[in-house]
Amino acid sequence: MQILDGKKVSQDIKNEIKDQVAKMKANGEKVPHLAAIIVGNDGASLTYVGSKVKACEQIGFESTLVKMPSTTSETELIKKIHELNNDDNIDGFIVQLPLPEQIDTQKILMEIDPSKDVDGFHPENFGKMALDMSTFIPATPFGILELLERYNVETKGKHTVVIGRSHIVGRPMSILMGRKGFPGNSTVTLTHSHTKNINQITSQADIIITALGVPNYLKAEMVKDDVVVIDVGITRLADETSEKGYVITGDVDFENVSKKASYITPVPGGVGPMTIAMLLKNTLLAKEFKSISEAKK
Repeated sequence: MQILDGKKVSQDIKNEIKDQVAKMKANGEKVPHLAAIIVGNDGASLTYVGSKVKACEQIGFESTLVKMPSTTSETELIKKIHELNNDDNIDGFIVQLPLPEQIDTQKILMEIDPSKDVDGFHPENFGKMALDMSTFIPATPFGILELLERYNVETKGKHTVVIGRSHIVGRPMSILMGRKGFPGNSTVTLTHSHTKNINQITSQADIIITALGVPNYLKAEMVKDDVVVIDVGITRLADETSEKGYVITGDVDFENVSKKASYITPVPGGVGPMTIAMLLKNTLLAKEFKSISEAKK
C-alpha cells in the first residue's frame, strides 16, 4: 500500500510555480494576481481563504482579499464581481462558497468572467472541460488528476466508481476519468443517494473516488484487493481526547480499507492540500491564456 501524499505533491507544485514566478520577475514580467471574495464570517471559509492568501505570498503571487459583510445583497456582490472582471491587474479570482442564503450562488457564478474563473465553475469552462478543450479544471478534480499522474497510477481500462455527484467534485471527476488521455480512459460508474446495491458496485471498482461527506462511509468489505482509493470527504467530528476538540475524518474507514488498497489518500493530507496548489496553477494558466489571447489581437 502506498500513500498518495497530497501534502508533499502540493509543495512540489508550489515550488515549481515559485521558480516560474522568479523567472517572470527576472524578465521584468508582471506576476500572476489572484483575488478572492468572501461574504460573511464562516469560520471554515475564512481559514480556507487565509490559506490561499498565504500560499500566494509563499510563491510570489500578488493577492487581494475582498471581505464583504453577511448582509451583502446580490446586487452589491455582482457589482464587486464586475469590478474584478474589468480590473486588468487581476488574472483570476474566486468567490468563496457557501454564500449567505439571500444570494443565488448559480447567478453569482454566471457573472464571473470565464477567462478569470480559476475555480472552473462557470458553465462555459465546465462545458469546455466536458469537450476536452483547453480550460480551467475545478481545483479539487484537477488535484486528483495530478496525484494520479505524479504517482503514475494506471487508469486506462480500469473501472472507476465515483461516489457523489456534486458539481464541484463528483460530476467533473466522472467526465475527466472517462476522457481520452492520462489520467483517463477508464470506464466510469457515477453513484449517488439513489444508487441501488452500491456495495456490489464498489466491490468491482479498480479506482474509487468518494466525495460524499459521510464519515467512514467506505468500509473494507465494500472494496476489493489492490483498489485505488481517493478520499475527498472532510468532516469535523467532536473528540474530547483531541487537543482541538475535534478530529478531521474522511469518507473512508482508512485503518481497514488501507490494508486492502494499492494506493490511498489520507485525510487530512491527501486531496485537501492539492486543491489550493491547483488553484494557484489555474491562476498561472489564466495569465498564460491572457498572454496568448493578447498576442493573437
